[in-house]
Amino acid sequence: MVKPITTLLFDFDGTLLDTNELIIRSYQHVLDKHYPGKYKRSDILPFLGPPLMEAFSKVDPQRVEEFTEEYRTWNKEMHDELASEFDGVSKTMQLLKAAGLKMAIVSTKRKDMVLRGIELLDVDGVFDVIIGIDDVTKAKPDPEPILLALERLGASADEALMIGDNYHDIEGGKNAGVRTAGVAWSAKGEAFLQTFHPDFMLQHISDLLHIVKGEEI
Repeated sequence: MVKPITTLLFDFDGTLLDTNELIIRSYQHVLDKHYPGKYKRSDILPFLGPPLMEAFSKVDPQRVEEFTEEYRTWNKEMHDELASEFDGVSKTMQLLKAAGLKMAIVSTKRKDMVLRGIELLDVDGVFDVIIGIDDVTKAKPDPEPILLALERLGASADEALMIGDNYHDIEGGKNAGVRTAGVAWSAKGEAFLQTFHPDFMLQHISDLLHIVKGEEI
């Protein structure tokens, strides 16, 4: 028998907070400076999701730290101006919390920047646990960050759902033994996410209110 979902694990960027333009322009800032005209917007889309060091290692393995620092400096300066919540996120998070769900964020960005992003949402006290890239040795799709979140929540994998906008989230969830949900508002597109066969595909964040009740969406 399939157990009810009691635990929700969320990716952050591109899932709850719309940072797509911020991330793309942060990469453009670095890449246009060092490789003028080489990287188009479409070339940058695959960089959304993986850790910065993984993305920049594909550009130039010898300059990863340099590029990462330049990225973070510009990203911090422009963060609050370019980031905003996706429709209905704060209200839905509050309703899920009120319904008794255990909730965590499992991100591939640093914890301090996740916390800064949370300040742009109306979600005080909603998330019981926040896992950033600096909390783990391996990022999604390795199961480590998801398993760590479950451990800190005191939750079991068979009652958890991982929600995200990238294949790292879907694959990571599968590797950790939890159910998975993609979001149709992913910058990479719903069709791309469907190729990784998530258990659910959210058309709007409020679909979760039905999923946790065992209702069809």
